[in-house]
Amino acid sequence: MINIFMWSGPRNISTALMRSFENRTDTKVYDEPFYSYYLKNTNLDHPMKEEIINTYPFDEKEIINTITKNDDNYKIFYQKHMTHHILDETNLEWINKGLNCFLIRDPAKVIVSYIKKNTLKSIKDVGFEKLYQIFKLLNSKKPIVINSDYLLENPENYLKILCKKLNLNFDEKMLSWPKGFRDTDGIWSKVWYQDVISTTTFNPNSKKEYNVPKDFENIYKECLEIYEEINEYSIQI
Repeated sequence: MINIFMWSGPRNISTALMRSFENRTDTKVYDEPFYSYYLKNTNLDHPMKEEIINTYPFDEKEIINTITKNDDNYKIFYQKHMTHHILDETNLEWINKGLNCFLIRDPAKVIVSYIKKNTLKSIKDVGFEKLYQIFKLLNSKKPIVINSDYLLENPENYLKILCKKLNLNFDEKMLSWPKGFRDTDGIWSKVWYQDVISTTTFNPNSKKEYNVPKDFENIYKECLEIYEEINEYSIQI
């Protein structure tokens, strides 16, 4: 079985990409394995915080055992990881047990989307800082970088290239999926997945402009510097 560790910050198309892989018959998915651990250890006030902690494992060793365990019923174990859920003290030795991919998005779009639903206090909240740290940790191994904007411009061709890089056969089922919630969605889907639950495919890029409010300009500039460096490695059609 192949473990795919898909690293992303919030307000990307990470859930849609998880849907795409889950629609393959050879793939099982795990939605944000470290979310409960993150909330338990930071005590941050997120929507449904107590319910998440009471529903999902927050013990680091238990989570790592689960995400690295082999399952002969599937060829692919796709895991959607939020980079900001990984703390400075989190053990990352397990990342060598799978294929690491980085899903990035224009930080202006990330920030404008994020502040509609949550309070943005620092670059850590949108995951760019930790994503960069993990990226540098793996840079010598040439990790796969996916730019969500490029993917949305031509999903079929982009997914074909991605599958080739992952040494997988492309599956047409990756292009569309049934509408609605999944049993594999985290319970936080009620708060965060309102857009994706009504979709059946990758929605084309919106042409609207994303203007970052002045209050968040410094965070935006920090994110942009990281984004531009990592984007140089992104898959191009």
